[in-house]
Amino acid sequence: MENKFIEEPARRIPVRDEVDVLVVGGGPAGLMAAQSAALVEGTKVMLIENRGSLGGNMTQGLPLLGFLGRKGNEVIKGLPLRFVERLRERGQATHHRACPLHVSLTMIDPEGTKRLAWEIMEECGVKVLMYVMCVDVIMNGSRVAGVIIESKKGREAILAKTVVDCTGDGDVAFRAGAEMKYGNDDGIAQPPTLMFSMRGVDSRKLRDAVADHPDIYDIDFIPGEFFRSDDNCTMVGFRNQIKQARAAGYKLPVERTIFMTGMAGDEWWVNMSRVNGIDATDPEQYTRGEEICIRQNAEIVRYLKAYIPGFENAWLDRVAPFMGIRETRRIVGEYVLTEQDIFDCARFDDAIGVAAYPVDLHHPVGGDCTLMWCPDCYDIPYRSLVPLKIDGLLCAGRNISATHLALASVRVMAPAMCLGEAAGKAAALSAKQGCEPRKLDIKLLQQALKDEGVYFRP
Repeated sequence: MENKFIEEPARRIPVRDEVDVLVVGGGPAGLMAAQSAALVEGTKVMLIENRGSLGGNMTQGLPLLGFLGRKGNEVIKGLPLRFVERLRERGQATHHRACPLHVSLTMIDPEGTKRLAWEIMEECGVKVLMYVMCVDVIMNGSRVAGVIIESKKGREAILAKTVVDCTGDGDVAFRAGAEMKYGNDDGIAQPPTLMFSMRGVDSRKLRDAVADHPDIYDIDFIPGEFFRSDDNCTMVGFRNQIKQARAAGYKLPVERTIFMTGMAGDEWWVNMSRVNGIDATDPEQYTRGEEICIRQNAEIVRYLKAYIPGFENAWLDRVAPFMGIRETRRIVGEYVLTEQDIFDCARFDDAIGVAAYPVDLHHPVGGDCTLMWCPDCYDIPYRSLVPLKIDGLLCAGRNISATHLALASVRVMAPAMCLGEAAGKAAALSAKQGCEPRKLDIKLLQQALKDEGVYFRP
């Protein structure tokens, strides 16, 4: 169909608010950014979110990956660690369990996460505005001076000294004209997944079957005995069962079975739907992806009950509120973090945190995954949060400046929370000092993060 256009008449837009720091997106990175900024005395902070809850991917039943390094030490500390510790005090999070495959796993309760997120925003005095979409930016030359939001109230403006883009998709940076990358060299991103949980699983039967019969129930990389104890874990493998099911006519989108423990003893969260080639920044494709995942999940439930021991009498309990998006747009920043930096355990003079999660690539084409580990941990440079040529803006989460493969490591939630903490602190300090984020004294930022408990390598 031939493209058609209409002319939108110019109009005066009311200014809803003026703040020092505006955080766009209330997921793992956004929560930490807002809290971190608000802890700088005298900073007025606002957090806007287009959904009806805070927490983003932390509300999907996924584990928090990446709190521990390869040596078993905590490499994500500061505000993210405090968040998990508060959940654990309420019985809504597990300990950080070292894992041979994913380095570490921390399970959290989705509903408890939503509640704690609100409590922290209230404690810090962050003004939260839900159900609004960031639809444009306010530019002063090459500087972001605020954003335009749209809601049932209409179109409004929020002015800010510094904006932190925690949208995951780089929405603010994209609308500001920042240079962006998307997916791999062919422009294809890692595929999304719609998580769901099963209850009524006979977890003892499942664990013993995997431990006693590794010849039948193959698990990638991890010895079967690892799963014997009643401890949080993720099981990745069962390739034999996938092959058997496909031979019997089951239509499964992945090569491996992937599920992980929930907070209840009979609860397991399943990570197996996959829609290749979906651009989650296109609403039509996003919609189609959700619909495909729902159909895939029905088949996956049928497969689990027929082929995986312990699932025979289980039932579908909860479905995540939205697809988990692994990758869309990412900025081109003052430094592009590379996979070689990860494998070399790179150190940077402008480090703002440390990460140790492997390069966990869900193949953009096909149904398999690849994991590649760094020997220990690597620094994340501040420059990867700073977009080229655009002032007044920082980015945190999976929209930072990184290659396709490097993003496959730094995108998971513990590093994303670390990035958010750094971006929020930098935004507040920049606003307070009246300087652009790219001109901020890195030593000042690093000391402020150290004072907050952020881990830096000695």
